[in-house]
Amino acid sequence: MSTYPAIYLIGLTGGIACGKSSVLEILTSLGAATIDADQVTHRLQQPGTDVYQQIVTTFGPEVIAADGAIDRRKLGALVFQDPGRLQQLEQIVHPAVRATIHAALAEANRVAHEAKGVERPVVVIDAIKLIESGWSAVCDQVWVVTCSTEQQIERMVTTRKLSEAEARTRIAAQADPASRLPYADLVIDNSGSRAQTRAQVETAWQQLMLVRRVTQA
Repeated sequence: MSTYPAIYLIGLTGGIACGKSSVLEILTSLGAATIDADQVTHRLQQPGTDVYQQIVTTFGPEVIAADGAIDRRKLGALVFQDPGRLQQLEQIVHPAVRATIHAALAEANRVAHEAKGVERPVVVIDAIKLIESGWSAVCDQVWVVTCSTEQQIERMVTTRKLSEAEARTRIAAQADPASRLPYADLVIDNSGSRAQTRAQVETAWQQLMLVRRVTQA
């Protein structure tokens, strides 16, 4: 039995700067409820939280920005060049993120369960480490967003103001894109225009509405 039987859960994943956020925006516009693991991480790293204090204790005051918040660029430069340090950060952050997302899903499941006679609402988890973290096991479907490495680099340089070397280091620190494909129920090619990506998502959404009705029947 599904962990969250009252909702239809999609796991959305893909490499850094492949365009998961764009796909998530489209899904939101189509009516899905969404959980962005990166936004959860941001909230959990705010000053005054346990995660914040653990990060500062582990990595030192040099990762604190002038306003007192975690300087994500400095922290990223530190951990993406050192697998051991990256693992330390993940051991701090991931359990808290996982617990927060589970709580949100449990609440969505409770609300949906109490709304008897209503079709299962679609909920989407957007997580770069969806598969590595075991989320795919509780999802009804896994969607993988792809694009070329050169496009990833261009987007990080343009939108995140990283150097090409920093972008390549972050890509190299992540899983091989091909390793996600065996888990994919759907692959979204985000190498083209936004309109082309939206067309793929809308087609998949229409098919999903049919699948959801069948699985609920």
